[in-house]
Amino acid sequence: MRIVKVAATQMSCSANIEENIRKADALVREAARQGAQIILLQELFETPYFCQKEKADYYAYATELEENKAVRHFREVAKELNVVLPISFYEKKNYARYNSLAVIDADGTVMGIYRKSHIPDGPGYEEKFYFNPGDTGFKVWSTRYGKIGVGVCWDQWYPEAARCMALEGAELLFYPTAIGSEPQDGSIDSKDHWQTCMLGHAAANLIPVIASNRIGAESDEDSTITFYGSSFIAGPQGNKVTEAGRGEETVLVAEFDLDALETGRLEWGIFRDRRPDLYKKIATYDGETLIR
Repeated sequence: MRIVKVAATQMSCSANIEENIRKADALVREAARQGAQIILLQELFETPYFCQKEKADYYAYATELEENKAVRHFREVAKELNVVLPISFYEKKNYARYNSLAVIDADGTVMGIYRKSHIPDGPGYEEKFYFNPGDTGFKVWSTRYGKIGVGVCWDQWYPEAARCMALEGAELLFYPTAIGSEPQDGSIDSKDHWQTCMLGHAAANLIPVIASNRIGAESDEDSTITFYGSSFIAGPQGNKVTEAGRGEETVLVAEFDLDALETGRLEWGIFRDRRPDLYKKIATYDGETLIR
């Protein structure tokens, strides 16, 4: 048996970076106190969700990996608590800007970064103004406690991303996110749709999915988003093992046996019976023309 405890957290964020890091630190320590070994914080937790409006001033939030306050802080926390921490941050690399995630192993080592592949663009979620499309491809890291794959927010709507990470050997999938209401239409509530899509990744790949969302209402001029919270941990049948409310700052913890999960995947034959020779249309935009 290889037993691992994972955690999802959720919190509100202010304009004070140090305050947000302190709040995230407290949640990580609470999760570790409950036995969690891999702990997920939400997307871009250092700052408010600044993508509601296109403002060049917000480019100043971006930092190089080595200089990022959250990454530097949580490297020490990971080493102290012996926990794995995927940390979302706004990355500056020369003249490029990425919505990135640093994977910190339990000894405080940054194992590498993943750059968000799918960048949304719509009212209140103007991310193409701030981020280049990620160029890392989907990645899996062999951490102290298991092989993990990570996607960021909009990546979670794409089954291709989850399947790619599963094919690379991921045993757990982690998705930090910032999803909430639509500023242009308050009647839209995609919370259930979001969760259902994610539960499908778990069920289709027989792999647990861990999702952390932010909470609270954030406003920028005439735009307001009320984030859904509702962070959750899903089991390998697409079942919600545990779920947070929409407005509470909290920690969720769940335990999985990675060896038993691997045996289950093999028994189902999901990966044995794949037909990649028939899936070429997935690598097209229009279902006909192959991308070269």
